[in-house]
Parts: sequence; C-alpha cells; structure tokens
Amino acid sequence: MSDIILKTVGLYKQFGALSAVDHATIDFKQSEVHVIIGPNGAGKTTLINLLSGDLLPTGGTIHYKDQEITDLPPDQISLLGIGRSYQKTNIFPEFTCKENCWLAGQSRQGSSMKFFKAASRLKEVHVRAEKGLEMAGLTSQANTVASAMSYGEQRQLEIAMMLATEPDLLLLDEPLAGMGTEEATEVTKLIKKLSEDHTIILIEHDMDAVFAVADTLTVMVNGAVLETGTPEQIRASKAVQEAYLGDEDGDH
Repeated sequence: MSDIILKTVGLYKQFGALSAVDHATIDFKQSEVHVIIGPNGAGKTTLINLLSGDLLPTGGTIHYKDQEITDLPPDQISLLGIGRSYQKTNIFPEFTCKENCWLAGQSRQGSSMKFFKAASRLKEVHVRAEKGLEMAGLTSQANTVASAMSYGEQRQLEIAMMLATEPDLLLLDEPLAGMGTEEATEVTKLIKKLSEDHTIILIEHDMDAVFAVADTLTVMVNGAVLETGTPEQIRASKAVQEAYLGDEDGDH
C-alpha cells in the first residue's frame, strides 16, 4: 500500500495571464508534516485553496487516498477527511467554544440543515466536539464565549473546530500569523502533537516554527515548485538560498 495520502499531478491555476500555481506535482506522505514555503505571491495559499476545493484548478489533478478529488466542492472534500484552516480566523465569535465545535462536528453528518436526528447521532456530534476541544487543549474553556478569548486561543479554537470533523489530513494556512512569541510556541507544540495522528500540510512564514515541525519542505517560487526535500536538504540547497532563504552573507 502506498504511503502517499495526497498528490497533485501537473496542477495549475490561472487568473487571466497569471499562473498562480504552475503545473505543480507534489506527493504528500501519510503521517508527515509537509510545509509549503516561499516568498509572497509564490502560490502557497492558492495551492491550499485548490486542495480544499475552495478553488477549481485550470488543469491537472488532485488525488486523495487513490480517489480523484480534483473537481469536488469543499463540503465533499471535508467529508472525505480533509480539514482546513484559513489565514483569517474563521469562528463564530458570539458562540462558546463547545458550540463552535458542535457546529463543526454537525457538518460531518452530511447536512447541517437536518436538525431532527436520532439521539445517538446527536451524541456522536457532542463526542466529536468534546474530542476536538480536548485535542486542541481547550477543554477548560468549553463554555467560554469565543470573542472573549485571546487571538492565539481563537486560532486554537479554529483548529479544534477542524478536529471536530475528524479529519485525517489537516490543511493549515499560516496558523501562527499575528501571534506573539508565547502564543506561537503553544500552537507550534499543538501542531507537533497533532502530527502524531494526522497528516499535516502547513503554510507558515515563521522559519523557526517551520524547521521545528517539518518532516518535508516544498519551496514554491512564482507558482512553481522549486524543490522538495527534508529540512536539511532545503537548508543546504543553493537554489533555495538564492530564491528565498537568503545566502550565508545575508543577501536576498
């Protein structure tokens, strides 16, 4: 059995004359933290949007667990076991943490509009909500209204909501953006912990965090994949140094 859980083949997305993602072929292995890095405008978020179904590709294919998902909408991709977070916090600020996670867990039932469920089905949703909070380290804040939480805690809540859908693969788009050092450290620990049981595809600009959690790195420049390898290989790559990380003299 292949250890590749998700792969793209010749994936591209054009906006007019701009190739935001340019024929990207990438293998994502089961139970790895695979970090996508690159300068602004490299196509990282567009790639995540294609993987999550938020954007349809211009061409190429996406395969998840040997099933082609290229043209599936986000709700169907979520039901297959792919969770996603966004650059901007995507929560319900007037609801408690548990209510936020309950709503996320309810989406796993296939239709959030079917309110009259058997008691056993509703219990499943509560279990998923509580499990999401526990995994994200927010059990003690289950009854806290989301708007009363710190920014870092709200980012944790978004991850908890994603976990309440019971995904196998997590797409995390800059989860540390806007955080102070202490909050970023906590969320980095959370990502490392989640990587024990999940495949994680991560976009992040914090290079300390990237090299702390990454098993594999893919570097994108101008929509194209420049190089994929271990953190050590990427650190040593002259092409990557010139294009993105900067050389040893501090250029770029």
